[in-house]
Amino acid sequence: QLQLQESGPGLVKSSQTLSLTCTVSGDSITTTNSYWSWIRQPPGKAPEWIGASHYAGNYYYNPSLQSRTSISRDTSKNQFSLQLSAVTPEDTAIYDCARSCGGGLLDFDAPWGQGTQVTVSS
Repeated sequence: QLQLQESGPGLVKSSQTLSLTCTVSGDSITTTNSYWSWIRQPPGKAPEWIGASHYAGNYYYNPSLQSRTSISRDTSKNQFSLQLSAVTPEDTAIYDCARSCGGGLLDFDAPWGQGTQVTVSS
């Protein structure tokens, strides 16, 4: 059974780097044709796709965030991670991780992670 679990600090200061890790169980982040994405939802706004780790080791980013975003993975731990640099209070959001496999990059499977609140203080 697929499970994703986010971990990382819930409070980050402005100008610092937000770092989160998604630990996956029930599937491998190297499963053929799988993408492992980070998504966020700021308060009162629509969800926003941040980027993804591809099973083959490639990474894809939302162009609007690409300059500040780095996604990496640790296949030995079955984890993928997000770093978002130079954060501002506008980066305050619930951050979530999800898998898509066999369909489009943005065709996310259930379940997602439970989501983690990250607040950026000014």
